[in-house]
Amino acid sequence: MPTLLNLHGIRFFFYSNENNEPIHVHVTKGNANGKIWLEPLLEVEYLLGFTNSEQKIIIEAVQEHCEYFKKKWNEYFRK
Repeated sequence: MPTLLNLHGIRFFFYSNENNEPIHVHVTKGNANGKIWLEPLLEVEYLLGFTNSEQKIIIEAVQEHCEYFKKKWNEYFRK
């Protein structure tokens, strides 16, 4: 599970066996978790257990780091 970013206790990562799905990122903090698609469009699949302020942090971080996340995904799965 490559970690891409840790921000305010929120971990952004992807699983190492998910290259058959479109590019996306998972997020977790404590018991909260989520999944956000990065392609074809940036779209929240789910954010469960996060506060509204944490959801805002997550969405802003994904928007800011989207190209970096895609780059890391492609580097990992297109070895």
